[in-house]
Amino acid sequence: MWNKTARTVVKAGNLPFPITDTLMELLKIIITEEQAKFISKVFTRKPNLNMDEIKKRIDWDEKDIDQMLESLMDGGIISGTQSRSTGIWVYRLMGPFPGLFEFTLMKGETTPKEKRLVKLFDKLFDEMRDGVQNNYDFTVKQFKNFPPIDRVVPVEEKIEVGHEEVLPSEDAAELIDEYKDLAVTHCYCRHEKDLLGEPCKVTDERHNCLLLGKTAQFAIAHEFASPISGEEAKQILQDAEDYGLVHKVFHVGLNPKKDIEGICSCCKCCCGIFQLFYRGVMPFHTLTSYLAEIREEDCIGCGTCEEKCPMEAIELIDAVAVLDEDRCIGCGVCAHHCPESAIDLKRTGPRNVFLPPPKMEQS
Repeated sequence: MWNKTARTVVKAGNLPFPITDTLMELLKIIITEEQAKFISKVFTRKPNLNMDEIKKRIDWDEKDIDQMLESLMDGGIISGTQSRSTGIWVYRLMGPFPGLFEFTLMKGETTPKEKRLVKLFDKLFDEMRDGVQNNYDFTVKQFKNFPPIDRVVPVEEKIEVGHEEVLPSEDAAELIDEYKDLAVTHCYCRHEKDLLGEPCKVTDERHNCLLLGKTAQFAIAHEFASPISGEEAKQILQDAEDYGLVHKVFHVGLNPKKDIEGICSCCKCCCGIFQLFYRGVMPFHTLTSYLAEIREEDCIGCGTCEEKCPMEAIELIDAVAVLDEDRCIGCGVCAHHCPESAIDLKRTGPRNVFLPPPKMEQS
């Protein structure tokens, strides 16, 4: 039964996690046996279901189904959101990552349960890395079939203006203005690192992950997050820029044409996506519309941009900053922190940045 539940959870996500004893041990901490039976019976073929679809898959009274769904939502195992157009509630099973990882750590709790979970997630990522590294060429080719996990919006004051926009707004503050419901939650990535004894090297701030729209409504209702005003959200984004963090936007179903679920303020040392790339677990795959542009005549070779760049896309050559355009995600961190204002962002139009994970030496 647990094997079937694990396969169902992995299928609900967007990344090919291995079905291992580690994954099943992790699920047994998060999910009760009764919940596991429900998940493996109801969500096997489809991760998104409304009540009528659920009733067709299990012979329970609607009251019992409601109670089960509430318990699963309280645990962050499924999400429940209401369609604006039809009013129908849709329940979505979480994958391991993104999904269960975030919601199990979102409350910032430090009980033995959370400490055990972060070790299991860390071990699971190592197992995934081993699978990728042992079948590197085949696996990287398969990853290209998956959509980008997020898109990057750059630091506000460095954006060129007067250009047509193919993607939704590329201004983080404007994104905030588009949503009535906003919430802030504990940064799950930095919380994982705190529990592993590897605190963030960039910021001491922990409450800087923003949820928007229906995801914010869900997280507030089930006590994963706290409501926040638009001005408070914008201040969080401004502070993140000053720390040197990257604005990453996550859309429903990884589709930039759909609603935004959240905006994260990410660092290289903690962010799950950055970490999985540098650990050789998965490619770095994001959507962006900008590229850094260094004016050599104004560069004094101070190395600030090289230090700040989360993608290691800049290096000093003969005391001048040189950009590797293939690695640049157009986040604007380098431009925001350059003391000589020698870096701008030029608009490229929507582009995929796909970097294969580094190859690791196998022991």
